[in-house]
Amino acid sequence: MTTSLPAPADTLMHQEAAQASAIIADQYARNADTVKALAADLRRNPPPFVVTCARGSSDHAATYAKYLLETQLGVVTASASPSVGSVYEARQRLDGALYVVISQSGKSPDLLRNATAAKEAGARVVAIVNVADSPLAQLADTVLPMHAGPERSVAATKSYLGSLAAILQLAAYWKDEAPLHDATLALPDALQRAWQADWSPLTEGLVGAHNLFVLGRGLGLAAAQEAALKFKETCGLHAEAYSSAEVKHGPMALVGPGFPVLCFAQPDETEAGTLALAQEFRGRGAQVWVASRQGDLPLVAAPHPACAPLLTIQSFYRAINALALRRGHNPDVPPHLNKVTETV
Repeated sequence: MTTSLPAPADTLMHQEAAQASAIIADQYARNADTVKALAADLRRNPPPFVVTCARGSSDHAATYAKYLLETQLGVVTASASPSVGSVYEARQRLDGALYVVISQSGKSPDLLRNATAAKEAGARVVAIVNVADSPLAQLADTVLPMHAGPERSVAATKSYLGSLAAILQLAAYWKDEAPLHDATLALPDALQRAWQADWSPLTEGLVGAHNLFVLGRGLGLAAAQEAALKFKETCGLHAEAYSSAEVKHGPMALVGPGFPVLCFAQPDETEAGTLALAQEFRGRGAQVWVASRQGDLPLVAAPHPACAPLLTIQSFYRAINALALRRGHNPDVPPHLNKVTETV
């Protein structure tokens, strides 16, 4: 909490998130040859499964990777628990697997230990990392740099979007079909439009809130997880992310008159269910905002449903930057947090 706050457009969070479109266009151009070669090898020698390893916002990107690779490529994708390889030092059977480590700094000890153990167990290690000369990049078999440049705000924005974009580009080249590949070419322009979307109803509505649910499903679950973290991190607002299916298994008992709920309606087969749930919660008197193609929080048209989570979170970043300031918080310097978190 601080008594002297910048204007919304003057925060580092705002400035860095606004760069995402240009950064991803540059990332796609610079990484194209590396991703193309990796994807061709993955088609020739398909891994039996994929494992992701990450923490924080990067782990939300791993959630996106799971749904994207499983729906577009049919490859089972599991999330590694970093403590299994670091604290427990338990060996895993990973022969032939694709092991994707996602990190901004590339130097957290637990991720490094797990990546090393994965290589020793016969996995192919791919690092999606912002610091291209980091220890993680040096030990990986293939490095996909985010090319996001230094990120000074503690709250990750452009690096999170850069990690999702890298996963999307890999999936597009690996699948090697026009719809997904063409969508990556259109993504930077779509991100520019998403940055201009008016989500002020969310900012105005949550100024006095104490807690809320953030709901998404499938490809959209990663955006809900990232949003919930940012509410806590930048606004001091307790938020929990749930699948719009999983919330029915107990948590929805909390939803009653005035309870805030933010729904991300992913424009695919999960959309109808999420919209129906939003309507049910409104019927209970809950305070509901819906980000969708026809919602009160406009979701700009996605070139492919797989792009929608990136567009959703880009619009959200602008709104939550403003919300943090309205609540008296500087989003660039959350209390008790550091930019680089190193866990064992």
